[in-house]
Amino acid sequence: MEAFANLVAATGIDADGLKAAEAASSAGFAYGLAAIGPGIGIGYLVGKSVEAMARQPEAAGMVRTTMFLGIAFTEALALIGFVVFILIGL
Repeated sequence: MEAFANLVAATGIDADGLKAAEAASSAGFAYGLAAIGPGIGIGYLVGKSVEAMARQPEAAGMVRTTMFLGIAFTEALALIGFVVFILIGL
């Protein structure tokens, strides 16, 4: 973080601007971390659903419905991360 502070200080930004820049970079990093988990989870969920549909095509309707519910719940984690990203940035 010291390197970031030196870089911003070299541009002539005052202490308040430095705090705002650090908060913005920290918030962006936090949202990036918050998006990794749901991305991996949705990829795994869809992959296993396609595998299940390939093994038992007659159950595809039930598997698809369950898959979309899982995607919705997993995507909610990313949205919560986005809200935290906005709250940290303020």
